Amino acid sequence: MSRDFYSASILPYAGIIIKICRAYTHTQEDFEDYYQEVCLQIWRSRANFKGQSAWSTWVYRISLNVCLTLLKKKKNEYQQFATDYFPNHLVEENKAFQDELLNQLYDAIRQLSEVDRGVILLYLEEHSYQDIAVIIGTNANNIGVRIKRIKERLKKILYGKLN
Repeated sequence: MSRDFYSASILPYAGIIIKICRAYTHTQEDFEDYYQEVCLQIWRSRANFKGQSAWSTWVYRISLNVCLTLLKKKKNEYQQFATDYFPNHLVEENKAFQDELLNQLYDAIRQLSEVDRGVILLYLEEHSYQDIAVIIGTNANNIGVRIKRIKERLKKILYGKLN
């Protein structure tokens, strides 16, 4: 991957990639692996970008697909440990993991289904229901209902942790 490609096509969207990777990982090491794999896949698939959507939408879609694929791969490798493989409270010391309220939010988001994590991250980035539907592969009406349910679930999760 060239520095020019990274600087022009990945670095401006690093925030998107970071948020998605963080929602699907529990440790700094996994986060770094996921981030690197997302960047590599963006570079590898750059020729497939047809310009039918914004580049940021393309980055979101690749990021979500890579994270979901890596998560499924990890689940298959460690099936006997399932969701208990990394406790929710286990995070390595790193600047990205030091904000306690942000950690609580990410812990709550990690408790959502894999697809719901992607939906809420896109919603928090203020994407329209239509954009989210395109990225996730459904219709905008389903996204509205899904977001309402996700918000209710997150309130229950966070309310229990904050009290």
